[in-house]
Amino acid sequence: MVSGGNASSLPLVGGKPEPTIKELSSPGRRASNFPKLDVPEVKINHESLKKEKARLPEVSEHDLVMHYSRLAHRNFAVDLGFYPLGSCTMKYNPRFADSIASDSRFANIHPSMPEEFTQGCLKVMYEIGNYLCEITGMDYASFQPPAGASGELTGLLIIKKYLEINNLINKTEIIVPDSAHGTNPASARMAGFTVVEVETDARGMVNIEKLKEIVNENTAGLMLTNPNTGGLFEEEILTISQIIHNAGGLLYYDGANLNAIVGTSRPGDMGFDIVHSNLHKTFATPHGGGGPGSGPVAVKEFLKDYLPGPIAENKDRKYNWYQPENSIGRMHGYHGNFLVTLRALVYMKLLGKEGLDTLGAYAVLNARYLSSKVSKIIPLAYDEPCMHEFVTSVKDLKKSHKIKAYDVGKALLDKGFHSPTIYFPLIVPEALMFEPTETQSKETLDDLADSLKSIISDLQQEDIVLEDYPKNLPVGRPNELIPAKFLTVNWGDFELLEITE
Repeated sequence: MVSGGNASSLPLVGGKPEPTIKELSSPGRRASNFPKLDVPEVKINHESLKKEKARLPEVSEHDLVMHYSRLAHRNFAVDLGFYPLGSCTMKYNPRFADSIASDSRFANIHPSMPEEFTQGCLKVMYEIGNYLCEITGMDYASFQPPAGASGELTGLLIIKKYLEINNLINKTEIIVPDSAHGTNPASARMAGFTVVEVETDARGMVNIEKLKEIVNENTAGLMLTNPNTGGLFEEEILTISQIIHNAGGLLYYDGANLNAIVGTSRPGDMGFDIVHSNLHKTFATPHGGGGPGSGPVAVKEFLKDYLPGPIAENKDRKYNWYQPENSIGRMHGYHGNFLVTLRALVYMKLLGKEGLDTLGAYAVLNARYLSSKVSKIIPLAYDEPCMHEFVTSVKDLKKSHKIKAYDVGKALLDKGFHSPTIYFPLIVPEALMFEPTETQSKETLDDLADSLKSIISDLQQEDIVLEDYPKNLPVGRPNELIPAKFLTVNWGDFELLEITE
């Protein structure tokens, strides 16, 4: 364990600091009782079996429940406070979607069951495919990819397959903006492409002149999210599309920021050929914490035969699976994360067309309102009207008072707010990226802006030690260098490290 802050700041249990699970352990205690064997006992002798029992803590059921409940209460969560994490859309999602996804008729069904017994599930996949295509302006969709990065790889493998089928093997380069999410160049490399970076201009948009210079006969495509990672709408998107298509390349839409434009504009209308959507960001699955995601990929008609299958279809009033003719193959063992897909369909039906048409508009409204207040405290990175998120920079405060983006994020935790994204996009020094989402109230946004103003004022005081923040949480500021250089993952070698600067 790497400690930070004072021991007195730890939660108290019975007047003492909260015990670890190891300290709760006592020989012979158990948290479960198994029924008596009703079948003959069989001894297994194998060289891989351990000679000794695992050294696991021995605790009662009540101690175990209390321990994990205490840990859960120490976590920040979207149900407890504002989560303005830029580029990740950490918004509230209705419990109604969870209740449907928890229905045993969906949750307990096995994906290998025959089609005749899973007509309801196939209908879910078929319906949401139609909805998603309508929302994104595409023609066909596959729900195989289980996450956003997997969706990226899927889209790039489709591009690769398209190039191979059409004997365009000279096209080996994928263009990626210098402000892109890190998974973009990583996915392109995994698919076997060479990554070419295009610069961002002074306004925070793709530099059109630089793009023209790097596009050539080897250009396979461009990866882009719109709004981009600076929270700005690419005004020249039709020109960008024309440049790439004239060179015989394809346009790939990273759906990380789709939440900003749902019901307002569609990637397909902008000229994109392939779109991946993060259902876990935009359509009702609580995001973060390592939970399941879903990154379905939708394409224009000329690419439908390359989609990963199987895909649900409605034929002769019966739902069944079909495999596209030149499919890139499976991207998942079965059919993606089905319950995430179900949540998304429930969310879409719950909001209806009118609700979905206002989703992006309210996300943009909240972001513009918050940016108008925050910009008076911390300068914006780009002096342009933002969409769903915006980027600020404390580079001047770093020069004048040694205040870093990291310090502001930590201090916000003391005020009951999760930190915004820090140090992204990488092209903005000391960046703080805020995304309020459409689910936050004006009062909450005002509270965040007021807290940020107070923090910046406090951090500039001469007697303030920046490293003291956060002060009021169970764990203060850990030294992140120690675990990075001396990673300890073995319980037997576990020891408490006293961290000093």
